[in-house]
Amino acid sequence: MSTPTNQMTWNEALDRLKSGNNRFVQDSLDGELNDSSRRQTLTGGQHPYAIILSCADSRVVPELAFDTGLGEIFVIRVAGNVANVESIASIEYAVAHLGTNLIVVLGHESCGAVTAAMQGGNNGYNLNLLLAHINPAIANTESGVVNDVVKTNARMTGDELEERSGIIKGAVEAGTLKIVPAYYNLGTGKVDFME
Repeated sequence: MSTPTNQMTWNEALDRLKSGNNRFVQDSLDGELNDSSRRQTLTGGQHPYAIILSCADSRVVPELAFDTGLGEIFVIRVAGNVANVESIASIEYAVAHLGTNLIVVLGHESCGAVTAAMQGGNNGYNLNLLLAHINPAIANTESGVVNDVVKTNARMTGDELEERSGIIKGAVEAGTLKIVPAYYNLGTGKVDFME
């Protein structure tokens, strides 16, 4: 029997994500924990074993990419998988109130938000604010290749989560929380964890 999700270490949670991604890549999803009985078990609360900060891109679906069921992962989706106030607050909630001890910052191949940030220009007030979060990754990527910037952005976003949140930083320093950047390959569905 597997470890209950609310008692998993971050290592166990990461292994579970990796196993689920392997099933996804091999087209052998187990499809468990998605039925009416599972819905009923979740009416009293949730205990997700991982937090995924993912891009909002429609081609990247963390629940499928990691072959998870209802209540297993806490997903925050925002273009460019950026650490803005709302995404940080959502992650803080899962860390402080749900006890989740693994954060995966999931960038992906050919990210449109990263591409738009690299192209610059005026994208309107709201989008300009969002894309500004990606500019440090552009500045810190020598190659100027979009997929390299995506990877840098995932790493730097992970660092930013810790820098901008006392809740997240405290849990990382206590050894009860791990942040892992990752990169989703669109064609294969494979997630490369950049541990």
